[in-house]
Amino acid sequence: MLKSLTLAALVGGVLFTARQSSEHVAAAERNFPPEGQFVEVDGRQIHAVVRGTGPDLVLIHGAGGNLRDFTFDLMDRLTDRYRVIAFDRPGMGYSDRAGDGYGDAFGRTAESPAEQAALLAAAARALGAERPIVLGHSYGASVALAWALNHPDAIAGLVNLAGPSHPWPGELGAYYTVIGSSLGGLVVPPLVSAYASDGMIRGAVKGIFGPQEVPEGYVEHIGAPLTIRPDSLRANTRQVNTLRPHIVEMSERYAQDLTLPVEIIHGDLDETVPLEIHSIPLRNALPQATLTVLEGVGHMPHHAAPDVVEAAIDRIADKAGLR
Repeated sequence: MLKSLTLAALVGGVLFTARQSSEHVAAAERNFPPEGQFVEVDGRQIHAVVRGTGPDLVLIHGAGGNLRDFTFDLMDRLTDRYRVIAFDRPGMGYSDRAGDGYGDAFGRTAESPAEQAALLAAAARALGAERPIVLGHSYGASVALAWALNHPDAIAGLVNLAGPSHPWPGELGAYYTVIGSSLGGLVVPPLVSAYASDGMIRGAVKGIFGPQEVPEGYVEHIGAPLTIRPDSLRANTRQVNTLRPHIVEMSERYAQDLTLPVEIIHGDLDETVPLEIHSIPLRNALPQATLTVLEGVGHMPHHAAPDVVEAAIDRIADKAGLR
């Protein structure tokens, strides 16, 4: 009798969690619908927002985010002189995964930066951007680096904002270990989706911005509930979990294969992607690169110092002969 009651309670809890998760996913997508258009590449739908006129500029967001990170502020600063294209990376926001096998709840694999770069480069071409400036933030900067390495004729210059570029020591932590596992990836994302509170979400965003304050209205705009949809959580954690070996391979190619104009911007208080492990070695590998270190700034330089980012983009445009 006790076993039967326990089993019934367990099944009831699973069903309740699944229902709560499904309702929260529906609410997230209702409250934060797609802002732009969809581009089809090899049967995959890529979500893009396109605004402005001028030379093409592609924006690629970081881990756990979506293109709304750019439509909050940075994009509108640039549309007077660039045609700006912000993409949701594969598996994030409203963009499809790069392959059918990556959506498996039990799976542990994910798109490499190279796969994501190939898909986004093709989407950019479909939008008429043959040789854009490419700006990437955090994980998105790794994708931008892969774009530059593997598609050098389809990029005019690179702006790297606090991006992972070199192998790092140590592990990523329990969160990524658990959700990155087969069982954890199946069980934990629905729990997070069902029960994460608004306070927890705001706390996580605050941690990303530290030591800077979160800009007023940012949480309301970014659509953080989109990130904790189970499929998005799995995509994000598995992409981050599998990043390091790709970075090892990429880092061996920088000095020889990256010859285009490069601007690097990094805060000296960034604890997520440390300056000395990533951007300083990247600058040392690229004689043509300019590294701007922002004193007292953490992991979100495009929000902490958008004028510095704008100036870096303009320098790339000038060096690339785009204006």
